[in-house]
Amino acid sequence: MNAGMVTYGLLAGLAIAVLYGAFTDIRSRKITNRLTLTVAAFAPAFWWASGLAIWPGVAVQLLLAAGMFAFGALMFRLRQMGGGDVKLLTAIALWLPPTTFGVLMLMICIANGVLTAAMIARHRRIKRSGLEAKQLQVPYGISVAVCMLMLLAGRYGPGLHATMTTNSMLS
Repeated sequence: MNAGMVTYGLLAGLAIAVLYGAFTDIRSRKITNRLTLTVAAFAPAFWWASGLAIWPGVAVQLLLAAGMFAFGALMFRLRQMGGGDVKLLTAIALWLPPTTFGVLMLMICIANGVLTAAMIARHRRIKRSGLEAKQLQVPYGISVAVCMLMLLAGRYGPGLHATMTTNSMLS
């Protein structure tokens, strides 16, 4: 089996996990520890399949994840992020190179702004109609999933196409 195919299989699993996280965040406003631990647990397999060297590659990924966790813990303390979002982004940081992760975070910030504005407008509309509005909780897992899928498609999509066409069993 080709390492490229394993890499793309793992990325597909990551995409599915992030989509599942968004779904559970919408449904219950929770992103489970089991999900985030699964995402983190498969990162070493991705490192191996991608040919990432232990030094400095894996060390950089671990430092990036630690930095994300420290930043996320601060945001959680300030009530700006939920704990599940912090843990999921920390696990995702194990998978992406620092510059790509930075782009993802910027995309998420923009998407979160749009999502928050939409949720506030919806919340106000419900209150104006005379219905009882629950406390506003924004499921940021949606932004994480949408941005992550866009980023994966842009970064790995062309390579996936090349891998699939050169390693096709049909050729």
